[in-house]
Amino acid sequence: MAPLMAQPPNDDASQLSRLGYAQELLRSMGGFSNFAISFSIISVLTGVFSTYKIALQGGGPAGLGLGWPLVCVGSLVVAVAMAELASAFPTAGALYHWSALLGGPGAGWMVAATNLVGQAAIVAAIDFACAKSLTSTLALGARWQLPIFFAVIASHAAINLRSIRWVAVLNDFSATVHVVGVALLVGLLWAFGRAQPLSFLAHTGFTTRTDGRYAIGFLNALTLGMWTMTGFDASAHASEETRDAARRAPRGIVSAVAVSAVAGYALVCALTLSIGDVAATASSDDPALEILRGALGHQAGRVAMFAAIVAMWFCGLSSVTSASRTFYAFARDDGLPFSRAIRKVSPRFHTPPPAIVLAVVLPCLLVVVASFFSDEIFDAISSLATTALYVSYGAPIALGIVARHRDRWRRRGPWNLGRAGVPLAYAAVAYCAFVLVVFALPPNQVYGMVIGGVEAAVVLFYVVFVRGKFRGPKVDLAMLDRD
Repeated sequence: MAPLMAQPPNDDASQLSRLGYAQELLRSMGGFSNFAISFSIISVLTGVFSTYKIALQGGGPAGLGLGWPLVCVGSLVVAVAMAELASAFPTAGALYHWSALLGGPGAGWMVAATNLVGQAAIVAAIDFACAKSLTSTLALGARWQLPIFFAVIASHAAINLRSIRWVAVLNDFSATVHVVGVALLVGLLWAFGRAQPLSFLAHTGFTTRTDGRYAIGFLNALTLGMWTMTGFDASAHASEETRDAARRAPRGIVSAVAVSAVAGYALVCALTLSIGDVAATASSDDPALEILRGALGHQAGRVAMFAAIVAMWFCGLSSVTSASRTFYAFARDDGLPFSRAIRKVSPRFHTPPPAIVLAVVLPCLLVVVASFFSDEIFDAISSLATTALYVSYGAPIALGIVARHRDRWRRRGPWNLGRAGVPLAYAAVAYCAFVLVVFALPPNQVYGMVIGGVEAAVVLFYVVFVRGKFRGPKVDLAMLDRD
């Protein structure tokens, strides 16, 4: 095997040119802003408050107290494997580009299609969760959920169209809101709401499953952490807008997951230890809100919930940014219908307006369609988002393993794992497969069928309409290794 080669230091524009692309987007993000975009999308306040009921009903206290750290270990393994790819190939539309380089145009196209489904679904799920939480907190009734959802997503579109600098500033502020918000809630719950000993976090046996099968209930509870720990690929998608992206994007990915793991666990523990009656709390419409009200009083609980809603809004803003960059990058290589129009960049704002419009219109359509088929709109869309994203996370990592074994990928980025890269990549792929299994367990078999159907449709569409026509990136892996 040829010796491992690390990329020589280059300025960002030259590095991007070497990968076959011109610098069109505004490269204005620093390291903290790159971290903040992934941290905001992970958004432990959004994830925990929107899915706490699912976890509590599935696995009870242990499903939260033990389930969260288990998920975070797996997520961190995926993050470090992904970060190595982000350092080697720092481009927008990262997952698509990595897959096309490592596995060919066909693999790139199918990963891009899957990732776009996941990106559209995660925007829809986050903004719908924001609307749902707001209507619940204000006691407005379910009929207000869709109008508020449309208002929320429209605000995200407007800001993204105007300036990446605005998005970066708001993301930086969002990171502060998340950290301060979590610290404040944890402190208040610990001081005024503590009702259980620490051993309560390992209490097993409680589940509301009708069949009483606790082992499956515990696995159902893991969906809270798995849904929360998504979107950290955003740091990679923002590579073309980040200075020194080959170093800062991978750091952003890993640090966003690590900080979210710690902050999220503190919040999960504080909420769970504030439960008085487990069965009564699990049966409420919004257990997290009920815990806050019980611990802090009705008005204080509502104020705390508003802080979580603000965090959800920031989370949705970052998600639109990430999704739009994926549309832009895929269209840049002619991977979408009307690619020439979709890849246009505003000469004034240096943002991709058509891609941003797609990144908000498709989630709107998804929510409207889901509302006709399921009363549990959020559950359906969040499951699709998580499974589609983890398929698109695992695929390029797996392709990287194959490329290494075949000695096709020898040039690593400045952020690399050395000899640990391959075993960690295997572990990351295994965890991604585990996520798919968990989301297909009873009573969620339909969600497993949905992602299976999506993947079957992607493959069929590629074979019938795309194969032989889509050429992928202008520069291939062999050309990069010769440079």
